[in-house]
Amino acid sequence: MNTDRRVVITGLGAITPVGNNVETFWSNLKKGVSGIRKIEAFDTTDYDCQIGGEVRDFDPKPFFRNPKDIRRTDRFAQLALAAAKMALENSGIDLEKLNRDRFGVIVSSGIGGLKTLEDQYTVLVTKGPSRNSPFTIPMLISNMASGLISMEYGLHGPNMCIVTACATSNNAIGESWRMIKFGDADIFLAGGSEASIVAIGLAGFSAMRALSTRNDEPERASRPFDRDRDGFVMSEGAGVVVVEELEHAKARGAKIYCELAGYGLTADAYHMTAPPPNGEGAARAMQLALEHARISADQVDYINAHATSTDIGDLCETRAIKKVFGNHARKVSISSTKSMTGHLLGGAGGVEMAACALAIRDSVIPPTINLENPSEECDLDYTPNVAREKKVRVVLNNSFGFGGHNATLVATQFAG
Repeated sequence: MNTDRRVVITGLGAITPVGNNVETFWSNLKKGVSGIRKIEAFDTTDYDCQIGGEVRDFDPKPFFRNPKDIRRTDRFAQLALAAAKMALENSGIDLEKLNRDRFGVIVSSGIGGLKTLEDQYTVLVTKGPSRNSPFTIPMLISNMASGLISMEYGLHGPNMCIVTACATSNNAIGESWRMIKFGDADIFLAGGSEASIVAIGLAGFSAMRALSTRNDEPERASRPFDRDRDGFVMSEGAGVVVVEELEHAKARGAKIYCELAGYGLTADAYHMTAPPPNGEGAARAMQLALEHARISADQVDYINAHATSTDIGDLCETRAIKKVFGNHARKVSISSTKSMTGHLLGGAGGVEMAACALAIRDSVIPPTINLENPSEECDLDYTPNVAREKKVRVVLNNSFGFGGHNATLVATQFAG
């Protein structure tokens, strides 16, 4: 084991409600474009929430070698495979020149094949068990995205799926970082995917009263830190990054977006869906990540906040940032890109890690749109409504999930 092995990000892939490729996604984030619309996938007339962040005009065919596999995979796995292929191509990797035994995959999902589960249960109760598809289980299990990616590219390294609700992607990327530092692999495709805008998904989150019901103004519905926020907006999509050991990347002449320097994860041990009021678990995750990175809080230039646009969540994250950053909390730039993309659940951290890497590359802080009247105690610099040019050397990426799961990543400008 050599924990001094350095880890970098060398490839990005994203399919989101604001763009079906990385550069379109990033361009729209910088412009403050919202991807939230009325849901078109099914009739939402009877639902309290009728809006979401759908991936539009997605064609899975270019991403599959065998067209038959499209019918045998759930949408979340199709999105994952597409984002992984984009990241792989973006990284410039020549698979024929790599040791695939040391190339791993951790591409996860918070919920998995919810549409498959819904469809096949309908078949069961209307037509009987003999009519269920033999692909029911392989299509719905969350680990199939990671499995399919490894099969598509013959990647024999560590392969698994981490399911921690909305912290899923950050855990996938963080554990890739850990395994590379430990010496178990040299390179990973890591991130997450989600496709839960289906009837049972919308009904379930609506029943919790977790979703925004601003149905007449969908583009203004996701409004983190604003006093008029009324819940998150569910979205779909995938974000995958190439996580690679530094010397391995340099040996093949890779372009390096940033160095992945730290990772912290904690548990709230408090409530199934709510964080503790003082944000203590989130604060410890941020502190651990900074300690691993050997970076002090006052060196952080940008925080991509989890901030989903829920009343308690945004407030608790603000309190956690104040706890960790002290006086620097009022100087660091913060934003929630979920104000534009909505909340991709298990796919959120992967997409947001791509945004962090691009913020470092381009020296731009993407905005928090729809922030018109900050709510009480939400009094930090959330980069309201307009992107800001700023030198970004250190970023912190937060993801917090139901069950009390907290995961934070730290990335830095690569300094050679």
